[in-house]
Amino acid sequence: MAKKVVATLKTGSVQSFTKVIKMVKNPKNNAYSFKEEIVNKEHVKDFFAKK
Repeated sequence: MAKKVVATLKTGSVQSFTKVIKMVKNPKNNAYSFKEEIVNKEHVKDFFAKK
């Protein structure tokens, strides 16, 4: 029988992280791309504020 895997990411200080996705426009060909990053919840506004 297969064992059940238990996720341990939600223990301790790891709960304060979140994944943010930002859409960025390329000035050369006007195409959009996505920038993904895992940041602390307190730094989410800083991530979206910088270019």
